Amino acid sequence: MKEQQEIGIDPLLLLASLWRKKLLIILVAIITGGLAFIYSALIVRPQYTSTSRIYVVNHAQGEQNVLTNQALQAGSYLVKDYQEIILSQDVLEKVIANQKLTMTPKQLASKIKVSVPRDTRIVSIDVKDTNPDTASQLANELRVVASEKIKAVTKVSDVTTLEEARPALTPSSPNIRRNTLLAFLAGGAVMVVSVVLLELLDDRVKRPEDVEEVMQVALLGIVPDLDKLK
Repeated sequence: MKEQQEIGIDPLLLLASLWRKKLLIILVAIITGGLAFIYSALIVRPQYTSTSRIYVVNHAQGEQNVLTNQALQAGSYLVKDYQEIILSQDVLEKVIANQKLTMTPKQLASKIKVSVPRDTRIVSIDVKDTNPDTASQLANELRVVASEKIKAVTKVSDVTTLEEARPALTPSSPNIRRNTLLAFLAGGAVMVVSVVLLELLDDRVKRPEDVEEVMQVALLGIVPDLDKLK
């Protein structure tokens, strides 16, 4: 029994199919981009981020007033401890009590991001909220409470305020332009892939060469389409 012959794929036919459906591809891309714009601009509530920074001075550095490489490396290791202290239950509960918040420590922790630039003793505390004033107040309160807790737990000589948080003037998220562009590109890409897949799965005879490939016989002639000749 002879194996069924497969019709070869012509790249030019794929390009022609994409070109024929270019308006549909562009339309879908515009629709997905538009939906992403509406969602980002009108539905999602903007989030504002305020940042407060502290600088931690260890006991040895306080005595010598010299920042050595060894002290810097030791401080870098301790920074991970500072991150855990800032996000600890005691610190979060005290911030909630001082600010008279109605959220749980877990909910407050979800608004906080603690980061440390590499090879530094600086701790950045980012707080995100839908209200820019609330975000800055929480960041500053967290800085004060966390500083006292760090000094009590690690016995460092001082925790210095490097930067107080200020209300953000523009939202940090969502990024409307990025979301719209990504949705536009994703919609177009999905349509291109869909068209290519449909073309690859379509086993209909479209060219005279397809008859020769499938039937394994020489093509003697072609019956013209009279409608196209009119």
